[in-house]
Amino acid sequence: MELRTYIVEDNATIRENLIGTLEELASVQPLGWAESEGDARLWLATHAADWDLAIVDLFLKQGSGLGVLEAMQQRGTDQRVVVLSNYATDDMRQRCARLGADAVFDKSNEIDALVDYCLALGAGAAGGA
Repeated sequence: MELRTYIVEDNATIRENLIGTLEELASVQPLGWAESEGDARLWLATHAADWDLAIVDLFLKQGSGLGVLEAMQQRGTDQRVVVLSNYATDDMRQRCARLGADAVFDKSNEIDALVDYCLALGAGAAGGA
């Protein structure tokens, strides 16, 4: 099953590479993307039930990924939110978890773990259908 995925990432190169990798390796269907907290909040508010997975960077052109996490605390029980950041310290991982992130991955060395997470999530969704 393809995971309907929304991406919040302000670096175009990273975003394009991430989308290509996840489409090829993890059956991810990108729905769109945002570069700022405000744009992400707006899209998520107007498409509340249209996505399965959101991938959020912490540092954005405007605002913060932490604000995006706050905005998604009332999401559906079957929707997952992961943080993908270069700032995945232990303290930041705990802060993201308190704000409702299901997982936190480091951009520099945990892309394979993100792909594995997406594959497992997709397999679980297919098994529940």
